[in-house]
Amino acid sequence: MKFPPEVLTRSRTGKIEVRALDSRGKFVMCKYLDPETLKPADKKRKIILMDEEGNTREFFIIPLKDGKRYLLIEGEKEPQEKPEKPMVWNEREGKAEPLWK
Repeated sequence: MKFPPEVLTRSRTGKIEVRALDSRGKFVMCKYLDPETLKPADKKRKIILMDEEGNTREFFIIPLKDGKRYLLIEGEKEPQEKPEKPMVWNEREGKAEPLWK
């Protein structure tokens, strides 16, 4: 099959690959703060991805010791004790707001 050159990429091994759309959507990136000082409680972040159908996937992003690379770990797939309408703290506005606007 013939593909436009804009969608072709070369892997580390030199093999030609097609860059194909898996899904499209929006995301929210969360960080974790100490509630007393509002300073980072941890270096990890969480990214929550939502596809066009409204399905979400959560990943923790953990920096490695070299400071240049990150470990990505998928969050729990089983529904746990999660709020029906999760909120996040907006530092700029100084208030809680819905995770998804």
